[in-house]
Amino acid sequence: MLRNALKVASVVALVLAIGVAQAPAQARPDEPVLEVVGGDTATQGQFPWIVRLSMGCGGTLYSPRVVLTAAHCVGRTGRDTSIVVTAGAADLGSPSAVRARSVSVVRAPGFTNEMSGDDWALVKLDRALKLPTVTLTPGTGYDKGTYTVAGWGQVTEENRTQQRRLRWAEVPAIGDSACAKAYAKVGVTLVTKDSLCAGKRGVDACQGDSGGPLLRRDGKGRWLQVGIVSWGIGCARPEFPGVYTQVSAFRSAIAKAAAKLG
Repeated sequence: MLRNALKVASVVALVLAIGVAQAPAQARPDEPVLEVVGGDTATQGQFPWIVRLSMGCGGTLYSPRVVLTAAHCVGRTGRDTSIVVTAGAADLGSPSAVRARSVSVVRAPGFTNEMSGDDWALVKLDRALKLPTVTLTPGTGYDKGTYTVAGWGQVTEENRTQQRRLRWAEVPAIGDSACAKAYAKVGVTLVTKDSLCAGKRGVDACQGDSGGPLLRRDGKGRWLQVGIVSWGIGCARPEFPGVYTQVSAFRSAIAKAAAKLG
């Protein structure tokens, strides 16, 4: 998870004191280590729509040619050929992994920084990938309970290395009021209208998991994406839950933006 509060002037001193990261650490697939704090290693095909972006973020295949990720992972809306997407493999070093390059991005129009909400974006690829696509939550009914988070980020707050094997972990939802209260203690205001909070002692997303999915199963056991890894203070700190973009709040906007991308 990108743990970046440096853009918010009121918490600069706090961030510097606790070591919040300024940017996603870069993946180094030659040195495999664990990822997602407190998680387990994913098997091939377990989360077939999760992808890795070359700047060190995660994402999901919204459609064969469009990736859903976090706005703070990408630049402004427009042409962008700088992003390489790796997909189709839980192990980024696997020969079964496929790659595509971005041609353009659409960043949420209301985005200023991850702590202010609107933290979603779409990346259009140069070709369609023949892989499963993710299903977005149909509404707020799944915005509670126990979630699953997955990504290739750091295994601990101190370990700056991201690696090649996808990790996942189960995290319980934290209510808006409790989450907002936790961050208010350090002068951070949570945008509750479009955020979800989750986590428990020793289990969390971390730097490098940004843009990846927060998931839940529906009544038929199918995976739904309910959130996007956005921000937090540290990793797996019991006093600071992870904060996720609430997909149900932006489902319509995401669909409209994806339709325009074609």
